[in-house]
Amino acid sequence: MFAALPAVAQEPGLPDEASVQGALDEHPSVAAARARVDAARAEAEALRRGSQEFEISGSYTRRDVDMLGQFNEYDAQLTRPIRLPGKGRLDREIGRYGIDAAENIAEDARHRAALLLAGHWFDWQTASALAEVDRTAVSNYERSLAAVQRREELGDASQLDVDLARAALARARIAAETSEGEARLARGRLSAHFPGLAVPATAPAIPAPEIADQELARLRDQVELNSHEIAAAEAEARRSESVSDRVRRDRVADPSVGVRVFSEFGGQERGAGLVFSMPLGGRYRRSLAERSEAEALAAQSDLSLVRFTVRETADADLANARFRLSAWQRSREALEAQMDALQKLRRGYELGEVDLDDLLLGERMTHDAFRENVRARADAARAVTQLRIDSHALWLAD
Repeated sequence: MFAALPAVAQEPGLPDEASVQGALDEHPSVAAARARVDAARAEAEALRRGSQEFEISGSYTRRDVDMLGQFNEYDAQLTRPIRLPGKGRLDREIGRYGIDAAENIAEDARHRAALLLAGHWFDWQTASALAEVDRTAVSNYERSLAAVQRREELGDASQLDVDLARAALARARIAAETSEGEARLARGRLSAHFPGLAVPATAPAIPAPEIADQELARLRDQVELNSHEIAAAEAEARRSESVSDRVRRDRVADPSVGVRVFSEFGGQERGAGLVFSMPLGGRYRRSLAERSEAEALAAQSDLSLVRFTVRETADADLANARFRLSAWQRSREALEAQMDALQKLRRGYELGEVDLDDLLLGERMTHDAFRENVRARADAARAVTQLRIDSHALWLAD
């Protein structure tokens, strides 16, 4: 089912591949899913061997007969159920499909852990990049305040202009403190969820999400082809069908056969023989068969729902990546235009043709444009990375 993908070079700005694999292996959800695979294998072995085990029973009595005396008596019986033809094959199928479902669920757990890691990583990168923008803004406002103070000393600016510049600097410092705190918080969350991940002291630059639209479309198709969620649902549907067949066959119960030996009247009467028993199925077993048949139908419906959900995820990943990339390009254009406008405002202020209010507004708008560009770049890189993870082209090669 799973399509082979060509090796994809590690994206710049993402954590080291070996560190990611180790962090995913250690994640509790992945470890729990691997343990459930072991449980499914043990259950499959139990089903293969069957529950038909030898059973031994016996009794000992001491009989006291008037005029005859006391006699030791005993009996012993060894029996074993016999699995009727066809049931063993179904038991093996149930076990095999159970292992298949558990293995795919484990791979899907790794997939979800990879998405969680990528989400926390981009949260940290984005917050760190915004903090860098805010630190730069503080430096710009500090230079603006120094320039205004110098002009005030020369009588070319008023005290009001100095107050306005000082207020703008204070707001920039508040924003910088906030973004620094958010970056530390995001890094702490990343380390808490993935303590085995090698997290550098400073966040790397957000990678430039350069990717062709044809490649996006190809990756979208791989999301469905490589979905372990669909594979797990298919295995569970097959397992439910086999369980339904098995329970329906169980309406004719397995017989038990064995041997019995006995001794009575102190050994004066001895014997041995065969024993046979078989439950007579009734309404109870018929109800169990009806329940298992309904559960098999429900599993088929669950499979259809999973396919719908995965298809929606694939389409949403593609649409999200496309519009995020487009938005990032527009944000770059907006930033370039805003920077050109700011240069004109600064030159005009130096020449006395632009008021300080207009200059500070331009500085604030440029600051906002840089922040919007960081967010747009991060959102685009995040969207492309999510598509690559969902398609198993990154971190999840089969």
